[in-house]
Amino acid sequence: MELEGKAAIITGASRGVGRATALALAAKGCNVLVNYNRSKVEAEAVAAEARALGAQAALCQADVAEDKPVRAMVAVALETFGRLDVLVNNAGTTTFIPHDDMDAVTDAHWDGILGVNLKGPFLCARAARAALEASGDGVIINISSVAGITGAGSCIPYCASKAALNTMTVALARVFAPKVRVNGVAPGFIEGSWTRDGLGGAYEAVKGKCEAGAALGRVCMPEDVAAAVMSLITGSGLVTGQTLPVEGGALVGAKMF
Repeated sequence: MELEGKAAIITGASRGVGRATALALAAKGCNVLVNYNRSKVEAEAVAAEARALGAQAALCQADVAEDKPVRAMVAVALETFGRLDVLVNNAGTTTFIPHDDMDAVTDAHWDGILGVNLKGPFLCARAARAALEASGDGVIINISSVAGITGAGSCIPYCASKAALNTMTVALARVFAPKVRVNGVAPGFIEGSWTRDGLGGAYEAVKGKCEAGAALGRVCMPEDVAAAVMSLITGSGLVTGQTLPVEGGALVGAKMF
């Protein structure tokens, strides 16, 4: 896809992967709607950065786990840009709970995590469907996690939500074909405030362990994930229903000899 003059919605775009993706799109001439839920100041900064790159940018507060705000968000994008070509379902949430502490997992954890991580991408895709099909070259990218492949991650509900998202990516690829391609990106450990806040004092130790276990010897930066997203948007038009791991070779493992 040629991105000049196109328009994209990036959910959870106030920081991390969402911010990096919004700026990567803007740098290619794509107008961006920066979605956020609570981080308005940070989202405003991302929109300003996108404008500085020459793109139009809009802000929209919306909880992606709720249908009405999601539909309103799509309407804002269409009203502002007159079109919608790309949807990046990046918004995500988790709680750090040891997997063996099953009694610590509450109904609220399940509802909150599945609501944002799984229901949210479905609601966004449904709301954006007509506009993306009208584009003639629409793309949806779901930001998953290697936790959905390995079953190892911040908590069991998070792993389950990302595994389900990987399956939903395949299902949506069938539903949206042939007009819209649907793919996913599954990052491993990502450097940044989100992971640092969740892990607290264990951050450096966990990061070091992940680096040691990866074939490439390093973990992700948000820009690494954004680059993978961009490759699926601007690369081959024959890729759909796939989830691309971006984890420095953690799934391959470190060198043994």
